[in-house]
Amino acid sequence: MAHLRQGFQHFLVPLNPSPSLSYAMATFGSRANPLLSSMPAFLTWSKFGFRSICSGRLGFLSSTPLPSDSGTPVAGTKVLETFTEEFEIGSRLITLETGKIARFANGAVVMGMEETKVLSTVASAKGDGGQGFLPLTVDYQEKQFAQGVIPTTFMRREGAPKERELLCGRLIDRPIRPLFPAGFYTDVQVMASVLSSDGKQDPDLLAANATSAALMLSDIPWEGPIGVIRVGRICGQFVINPSMEELSLSDLNLVYACTRDKTLMIDVQAREISERDLEAALRLAHPEAIKYLEPQIRLAEKAGKHKKEYKLSMVSETTLEKVRSLAEGPIETVFTDPTYGKFERGEALDNITQDVKRILEEEGDEESLKVLPKAVDTVRKKLVRKRIIEKGIRVDGRSLDEVRPLYCEAGNLPILHGSSIFSRGDTQVLCTVTLGSPGDAQRLDSLVGPSSKRFMLHYSFPPFSINEVGKRGGLNRREVGHGTLAEKALLAVLPPEDDFPYTVRVNSEVMASDGSTSMATVCGGSMALMDAGIPVREHVAGVSVGLVSEVDPSTGVIKDYRILTDILGLEDHLGDMDFKIAGTRKGVTAIQLDIKPNGIPLDIICECLDVALKGRLQLLDHMEREINAPRTQDDRNSPRLATLKFSNDSLRRLIGPQGVQKKKIEEETGARLSLSNGTLTILAKNQEIMEKAQEKIDFIVGREIEVGGIYKGVVASIKEYGAFVEFNGGQQGLLHISELSHDQVSRVSDIVSVGQHLSVMCIGQDVWGNIKLSLKATVPRSVSEMENPVKGSCNSKKQESNVWASHGNLSNYEENQESNLEELPISKNEHGETSITYSQPVVLIRSVAECDEVERSAAVGQKDANTNGKNYKSKPFPSLRDKDGHASLFSINNPSSDKKVIDSQSVAHKQKENEFGSIIGGKDESEDRYKSGRTTAERAANDKKSVGVSGVNAKTLKIGDKLTAEVYQIRTHGLVLQLGGGLRGMYRFEANGRRDYVVGDKLLVECSSFSGKGIPVMVLSEDW
Repeated sequence: MAHLRQGFQHFLVPLNPSPSLSYAMATFGSRANPLLSSMPAFLTWSKFGFRSICSGRLGFLSSTPLPSDSGTPVAGTKVLETFTEEFEIGSRLITLETGKIARFANGAVVMGMEETKVLSTVASAKGDGGQGFLPLTVDYQEKQFAQGVIPTTFMRREGAPKERELLCGRLIDRPIRPLFPAGFYTDVQVMASVLSSDGKQDPDLLAANATSAALMLSDIPWEGPIGVIRVGRICGQFVINPSMEELSLSDLNLVYACTRDKTLMIDVQAREISERDLEAALRLAHPEAIKYLEPQIRLAEKAGKHKKEYKLSMVSETTLEKVRSLAEGPIETVFTDPTYGKFERGEALDNITQDVKRILEEEGDEESLKVLPKAVDTVRKKLVRKRIIEKGIRVDGRSLDEVRPLYCEAGNLPILHGSSIFSRGDTQVLCTVTLGSPGDAQRLDSLVGPSSKRFMLHYSFPPFSINEVGKRGGLNRREVGHGTLAEKALLAVLPPEDDFPYTVRVNSEVMASDGSTSMATVCGGSMALMDAGIPVREHVAGVSVGLVSEVDPSTGVIKDYRILTDILGLEDHLGDMDFKIAGTRKGVTAIQLDIKPNGIPLDIICECLDVALKGRLQLLDHMEREINAPRTQDDRNSPRLATLKFSNDSLRRLIGPQGVQKKKIEEETGARLSLSNGTLTILAKNQEIMEKAQEKIDFIVGREIEVGGIYKGVVASIKEYGAFVEFNGGQQGLLHISELSHDQVSRVSDIVSVGQHLSVMCIGQDVWGNIKLSLKATVPRSVSEMENPVKGSCNSKKQESNVWASHGNLSNYEENQESNLEELPISKNEHGETSITYSQPVVLIRSVAECDEVERSAAVGQKDANTNGKNYKSKPFPSLRDKDGHASLFSINNPSSDKKVIDSQSVAHKQKENEFGSIIGGKDESEDRYKSGRTTAERAANDKKSVGVSGVNAKTLKIGDKLTAEVYQIRTHGLVLQLGGGLRGMYRFEANGRRDYVVGDKLLVECSSFSGKGIPVMVLSEDW
C-alpha cells in the first residue's frame, strides 16, 4: 500500500459527496500504477470518494476495467465535464456551452445559433496594472477555416485585424466596459473567435453575448450579465435577430445592449427612419434582449467561479476633502468663465494642480500626492456637473439646447472632385471626395455580408488636431469606428448602384478637435458629396447629445438630469454619455450611443431623440445656405469620369496581351482605365486628358462607322480596282478607283501608295459586305487634281459616352436628351425594347483576305445566279441593324446593345430588307447598291431619279426651299414629315399652335435649318 500511495499522492484530493458527482470521470492514463491492474473493483479510488485533477478540472476515475497485461500502460477515456443551456429568441434556438474547450481560461463559452458558433474567452492579469484606467482589450477574429476556405494571402494565413474585426471588437467592448467596478484597473483581455459560420447569421452578436456569459463564469468582478440583440424592419414589420438575407432587405439595422432595466449601448444604421419608429424599435428590443440574461445566470450557477477580491484604486474621502479645499475655488473661477478656450482651461487646470502639489509636498502628504491628478479631476467633474444641474449653464456659457457657431464652405479645393470645410465651435474637419470606377470598390474578406463596397469614408485624427505630438500608425480602432459611423450616415442618401455605379471615397481630415468630430465629418462629407456633383437626395447632418445626471447614492436611481445638445470634448469627458445621432429632415440614418455609468433608463434615451432633431435642423439650415443641390461640373480642369460599352472582341483588342495595350494608354495619357462587365470606365484629371484617352481608344477599338463620317486611315494594299484602307481601330474599307478623284484615274498607284495616310469618307456598303470609302468626297468639286491628298480630318460622330451629369444640371441634361431623341427615330426590337436609330447606318468591314476570297468566288456565284435565276449568297458578315433593318444607337444603359453584326443573309434578301437609312433623313439606298465598278456619272443619274414629287432630295434641299410634305409620324413634341424622294424631315410643334394632325395630312412647309445630324428642320410656310 505504501507503493500505492506513492503513485497517487500527487493526483488525488478528497471530495465531499455532492449531487454533481455524475458529471465527470477520468483515469490516470500512462502514469497509472501497475499494481492497480490487478486490484478488485471495490478497492478503486472511486469507491473511496476521490477524483483526479485533469486539465485544471476534477474528474472521477473511470470504472472501466484495466487490461490484464500490466506490462503495457493503456490510456483511459477522459470525459469532459460540460454544461449547456438552450433557449429560443426570435424563433431561433440558441445554445450556451462551457467546459469542453478552453478550460484554462478564466471563463470560456461557446455560443451557437444554427451552424454558426463563436468561442469567447476572458482572462485577467494576476495583479493591479498600476494604471489610472481600466486596461480592457477586446480582440475579435474571423479566420477563414470557419467557412472552409484557405486564405488567399501569400503566406496563406490571416494577417492584421481587418476593419470588420475591429468594429466587432468595439461592439463587444462598448456594453461591457461600464459594468466593471470603479477603481478596477487590472488588465482584462477578451478574445472572441468564430469557430464555424454558415453565412446565415452575423457572428458579432453571438460574440457579444458569449463574452457576457464568459465574464459571468469567471472570477473577475463584473456587474453583468447583459443581453445584445439585433432588430430589423422589413415592409414596416420589425424582425428580431434577422438573418443576413433578411438584413439585406431591411431598412433598419439596430443593435441594442442592456441590463435588466437600463440601456448600455445602441448602434443604428437606417434609411431615414422617423424618431417615432425608432423609439418603437428600441422599446421592442429591450424585452427581447432581456431573454439572454436568465440562461447566463443559470450557467453561472452551474459552472461559475467565486468572484475574487481585487484591489480597487479609489481616492479616499480624506484626500478628496483636502484637495477640494485647496483647488475648488480656483477651478470654479476657470470653469465658470466662458471666455476661456479649450487650451486656456487646460493650462489653467495644470497651474492649479501644480499649486496644490507644492502645498502637499510642504505638508509631506505622500498618499495625496499619488492620487493628486485624479483627485483634481474629480473636484472639477463635480463642480461642472453641479453647475449644469442647478443653473443650466454650460462650461462655454451656452444654454442646454444651443449649438455652437457654425462655418460651412464647399468647393474650397476646386481641382478635386469635391471638397468642403465644416467648423462647429473649435471643431473643424476638411472633407474631400474622390470618384472612381466600379473596379475601385473595396474588396471585403469577411465571413458574412457583401464581398465589396463602393462607398468608403476614411476618418483621420492627426495629433496636431489636439496640439499633441504622436506617431501615425496603421488602423486605429477609434478612427475606424468614427469613420464607419459617418459612412453609415451618408450611405442612406446615395443614389442606387444601378443609377450611379461609380466608387466613391470620402476622406475626413480632422483639423481641430473639441468634441463631436465624427458628427462634423457627417456634415462636411455631405457638403463634399454635393460639391462633387453626386446626386444625393438631400443633406445629412449629425449632432452629439450629452447627459449630466444626479444619482441617489443609496438606490442608484437618477434623481435629476440635464440633456445637452452639441457637447464639448470636456462635457463628453465629464458627462454620462455621448449620444451621436445623424440624419436628414425626414429621419435618422445612423446612431451610436456610448455611456460611462452602468446603464441609463430607456425613457431618457428616447427623450434625447427629439432634442437631437432640433439641433440637427439648425445644422441643415446652415449647410443648405452654402450648397443645396449637387454642383454642375463645368470646369475643364476638374476631374472627369466617363463610361463606354464595347463588345468582348473590342475589349480584348483594347487590353492587349497581358494588358500591355491598356498600360500603354494609361502611361501615355495619364488616364486610368477600368474594365468591368463589358463596361470601360475612364478616369482623367481634366478634360484634355479625357479627350486624349478617348482618341487613343477610338483608334485601337474603333467606333461606330457612319455613312458620311470622315476617318483617318492608312493604305494597307493596292488592287487594280482600288485600294484597301485600314482605319477605325484596324478595320478595312475599299477605296474604289472611281472614288479617288473627281477626274479620270487610270491607275490606283498614281494617286495613293501603300502606307500613305488619308482622310476618307464612308459612303456605304456593297453587296459583298465591304465598306465603301471615298477620297474625292472629302475634297470640294472645284479641286481638279489631288496628287497630295489632304491629311487633315473632320470630326465624326463618336460613340456616345455615358458621362455622368450632376443633379444640379439634370433639367438641362434631360432637355438635351429629349431633344436628341426627337431628332432620332425610335424603333422597337423583337423583345419590345425601344432603341434609337441613326439617320444613316452603322457598318463594319471584313479583312482583305475575306474580300479576296469573295472576289475569287464572285464569278462563280454570278454565273450560278445567271444560270439558275437565283441570287448569289454572300459570305456571312456582321450587321449593326435591328430586326426592322434600322441601325441601332449604341447605348450604355442596355448591355445587350453592344455592336451587332450583319446576319448571314443572301444578297437578294439584303436588297429587300437591308435599308441604308433610318426613319428620318434616310433615303432608300437599294438603288445605290451597285457593283464597285460603277462610275460617278451612273450614280449621278441615279441621284436624279431619286427626286420626289417636291423636286428635292437630300443633296438639293436648301434652307428656304418650300415644298409640300406629308405627315409620316406623330411624336410627342413634333412631326416626322415625308418630304419625297425617300427624304424625311422634322417639324416641332409651336407654342399654342395646332397639334391635331393625323398621319397622311398634307402640309406646306419651308426648310429653316438642319440639325447636327443633317436632318432637315421644317416650319410651316407663311403661305399655308
